[in-house]
Amino acid sequence: MAALISTLFLSLVAGASAQDRADCTAASVLGAWGYTEAGTLILPTGAAPFAAVGKVTFDAAGNAIGTQASSLAGRVSQDVVRGTYSVNADCAGTMTVGVYDESGTLLRTIGLAFVIDDNASETRAVVTSLVLPNGMSLPSVITLEARRLALTRRNFVRNLENEQ
Repeated sequence: MAALISTLFLSLVAGASAQDRADCTAASVLGAWGYTEAGTLILPTGAAPFAAVGKVTFDAAGNAIGTQASSLAGRVSQDVVRGTYSVNADCAGTMTVGVYDESGTLLRTIGLAFVIDDNASETRAVVTSLVLPNGMSLPSVITLEARRLALTRRNFVRNLENEQ
């Protein structure tokens, strides 16, 4: 009897998991998102805390653009972020982002691995690479969490039109 119950339970769990999986596409992240980043950047002089808060907008062509306020070891800056992204059917994806100062000078290029969850209303990411304009790679331990911003009716309709 216990074996039958275990088999039934495992069948239900496997079936529920298959039903819960939804294919993701670039359209899964269309629109505006708010995010926070936090972690440590390993500089030649030692470890330094890093944090950022920002807003980024994704389009249907795989592009992203936004702004952020960031702090590295207590030094705060206003940055512009521009990049490209791709989303796999399993809701995992990658992103490459250029971070620029307000005058347009490249500060760093960041690689991210992310996953979309909570019915495409949240993403979680980890920085996989951080490269300075001179080509120097810096080790880091930085994670990012993002939530979809509430859509206005106009933006919602525009996003629907872009998906078609």
